[in-house]
Amino acid sequence: MTTQKQSWEAQQMQRVKNSGMISSNVNNGIGSPLKEDQEEEISRSALALFRAKEEEIERKKMEMREKVEARLGRAEEATKRLAEIREELEGMTDPMRKEVSFIRKKIDLVNKELKPLGLTCQKKKREYKEVLDLFNEKNREKSQLVSKLMELVNESEKLRMRKLEELSKNIDILH
Repeated sequence: MTTQKQSWEAQQMQRVKNSGMISSNVNNGIGSPLKEDQEEEISRSALALFRAKEEEIERKKMEMREKVEARLGRAEEATKRLAEIREELEGMTDPMRKEVSFIRKKIDLVNKELKPLGLTCQKKKREYKEVLDLFNEKNREKSQLVSKLMELVNESEKLRMRKLEELSKNIDILH
């Protein structure tokens, strides 16, 4: 980087000299001692200007580096604070932890008891439904049989009544 810097400085000095030579040639004529002094003065002022700009750039660079380092420091502090907060959160215990755990265990026990009861209930419901269906079917069958019986009784009564009437007619004829 130093060689590039020196090379660039030399180019800048050459440019300044060239611009000085042109203006000197126009004003003073060629080869005058005044011209060389002016050229040297211009070169020195250009070099001083260049160095001043380099120093300004370097100073701004350092300022920027300091700002970045300050921000990094703040970020590290914030990271440490967040880590501490996380540790505190993880370390926090619930004051009602024992009671909560006791109740959770009770809930688990009740759930274990409910499961077979639910299965038994479903089984009993199924059995009840089957028995109810069977009951209803037998009731329908009974109703049909009663109806059939009533028909038969009615039919039997009619037949007996006819027979009786016939017998009564026969008796009336015999008399």
